[in-house]
Amino acid sequence: MSQRFHHYDEHEDANMIKVEVNLDDTPPEWLGYVMDKLFELGANDVYYIPIFMKKNRPGILLQLLCDQSKLDSLKEVLFKETTTLGVRYYPLSVHRLERRFQTLTTPWGDIQIKEGLHNGEVMQRSPEYDECKQIAEQNDIPLKEVYNRVWQLL
Repeated sequence: MSQRFHHYDEHEDANMIKVEVNLDDTPPEWLGYVMDKLFELGANDVYYIPIFMKKNRPGILLQLLCDQSKLDSLKEVLFKETTTLGVRYYPLSVHRLERRFQTLTTPWGDIQIKEGLHNGEVMQRSPEYDECKQIAEQNDIPLKEVYNRVWQLL
């Protein structure tokens, strides 16, 4: 029987699939649309990598991660929305850190800090981008200044 974990608990996902396709004739303006569709249907991650294909043609390697249960619907999007003639996929395990959120008070307001924990110990800390961006825009200050202040306060 498979054990289900809360998204924020540290755990390993053993039912993950990595999917990839090489695209050398899909118009670039379609790629954002394809990414949005893949995320809407449950892809955990989607990214593009520039590559060179046979005959030195520039292309794009589309890779995505998903739960095995989402594979068929995501392949359907790839076949319908890109020019690919084939999709590669293989099983993958992902070790996910526990996620916890803390509130940090800055001179401009509160910002959520995401923490990644391994065996109960904080390994990563990162301010939430959208909140940092909002503070930068509201206070007409550079985004990097917001980030620098956050790092000083941590």
